[in-house]
Amino acid sequence: MNAPGEGARLSDRQRLAWLQLLRSENVGPVTFRQLVNHYGSAETALEMLPELAQRGGAKRQIVIASRADAEREMEEARRLGAAFVAVGEADYPPLMRRMDQPPPLLAMKGDLSIVHRPTVALVGARNASLTGMKMGRQLAAALGSAGFSVASGLARGIDAAAHQGSLDTGTIAALAGGLDKPYPPENCALFEEIAERGTVLSEMPFGWSPRARDFPRRNRLVAGIAFGLVVVEAARRSGSLISARLAGEMGRLVFAVPGSPFDPRTGGTNALLKDGAILVTEADDVISHIAPLLDRPISRPESLEEPPSFSAAPPPSDSDRDRITQAMGPSPVLIDDIIRHTELHPSQVLTVLLELDLAGRLERHSGSAVSLLPPDI
Repeated sequence: MNAPGEGARLSDRQRLAWLQLLRSENVGPVTFRQLVNHYGSAETALEMLPELAQRGGAKRQIVIASRADAEREMEEARRLGAAFVAVGEADYPPLMRRMDQPPPLLAMKGDLSIVHRPTVALVGARNASLTGMKMGRQLAAALGSAGFSVASGLARGIDAAAHQGSLDTGTIAALAGGLDKPYPPENCALFEEIAERGTVLSEMPFGWSPRARDFPRRNRLVAGIAFGLVVVEAARRSGSLISARLAGEMGRLVFAVPGSPFDPRTGGTNALLKDGAILVTEADDVISHIAPLLDRPISRPESLEEPPSFSAAPPPSDSDRDRITQAMGPSPVLIDDIIRHTELHPSQVLTVLLELDLAGRLERHSGSAVSLLPPDI
């Protein structure tokens, strides 16, 4: 199969086909992985996209990224001194590789060795207090001095403080847009410093300006690259709490800095502490909990070399497709429950879900759950 084993490299032709497939309509990390595993290569998968989407009930032709578009984006990356790194390749962040649904390709720029150091994520409020900013910088500097890389999302406030505090020791910025579209504008100078002295990365296309729904995806990268995530300040409804939830779902350690009960900017961090987050008042509180994890092998390697066996049963029939879609609805349901309910072979269920996904009729949720969207009108 044309996918890299851990430490292997894609050929230039494979990398271009991966990028073309990944930029095609309705192809996310899970769909990408299943397509490459099913058909053995991204090139063959690209040829099958129209047929699969049609079987899934698409009412119009699926938009497939052109080879020329992929070549232009690859050239733009080279022009900016960036590279596309595939999951399984040596430069890919090791903990991110073991996420649920890791990005198949990351655009990366800077000192890529930084992502291979033990990493701590540090996030917080955009409208942070001066005390919170000082705490963020001091924590980041202390963690860096102890040999950790510090990851954050380049946002205003605590994120910026975390990057500033760890510029000299190794900082990682995950972007919600393309690497050529850093956000917010006031952090562009900081972005350039990180690109020069640290590492910047994104799963989004070059030229992509971030939208509101792209920031949770960015938060997922920040949580996934680290052994633990520290929240310095956060309101009760904030992106930082989304990051903390994602970190917890991935099995990462979640830390929080306590704050005044009279400051709404710390309502979320105090709530995290009530829910079991580890209290942090100094860097040693983080280091002492993460240090024991560094001696353990990282479990559950994520690789494209262990595909679901789509050939283990006959292809699904139209009646099989009806049974699967009738078992689904707008509420998330576990894939295992669909298999049990329909009594179909797992490969048949996975094939139909793949078709629905490419038709734009499937929404994937955490914990291997899916829900059904209405077909295009």
